[in-house]
Amino acid sequence: MLERIEKLQIVSLGILVGLALVVSTKMVASTIQKNEISVTGSAYEIVKSDKGSLDFEIEVKRPTRLDAYKTAQEQLGIVNQYLKAKKIDKIELKTPNVYPSYKNDYRGYSTNEVDHFNYNQTVSISADDAQLIKEIATDITSLISKGVAINVYTPSYDYSKLSDLKVTLLEKASTDARKRAESMLKPSHNRVGKISAVRMGVYQITPVDSTNVSDMGINDTSTIDKKVTAVANVTFRIK
Repeated sequence: MLERIEKLQIVSLGILVGLALVVSTKMVASTIQKNEISVTGSAYEIVKSDKGSLDFEIEVKRPTRLDAYKTAQEQLGIVNQYLKAKKIDKIELKTPNVYPSYKNDYRGYSTNEVDHFNYNQTVSISADDAQLIKEIATDITSLISKGVAINVYTPSYDYSKLSDLKVTLLEKASTDARKRAESMLKPSHNRVGKISAVRMGVYQITPVDSTNVSDMGINDTSTIDKKVTAVANVTFRIK
């Protein structure tokens, strides 16, 4: 009987030791996880767009479809001469939109009688010179004085080396995160160790004086001078 009791005591002791080891392991794991610090760093750079594009539309209204087409071609000729003088050679003509407009009766209801034909031709131009595109966007409406009915849309400006810049800014944002972590740990006399995780945030490409941010990121194309901001969330081990 005594032997059975001793065996039960030994088994019970083994179980208690095993549970203690499991609890101890969990406590160690928890301590290691807490021995880290996550900091968000940021970096930005002001860049100047080095290319641009512009869309505008020639709008013609004539009694017949043929007249509308001929007039549109004449106006396109004037536009091409203007663009050639501006050293623009990247010109794309979109598919024209030709449709009739109908007369209304005395009650204001539309009839089946054609009043005139509309011929709308969109033209897209681009250049490796954002400033030139800006000048054209503000000046091309002068062709109205030559009989060209033209509607100009907002130009678009881009920076061709953006991909390389993003890599550089991410590195700078990570460095900024380390400096912030060092400042936070200084009062506790701890040191920043190796990086254990990095999560890149979205890039914000905004006008220089803008403070707007978006969870989805911003990609401003309306201004030549841009502010490109990168954000990185970095987790460091604590020494």
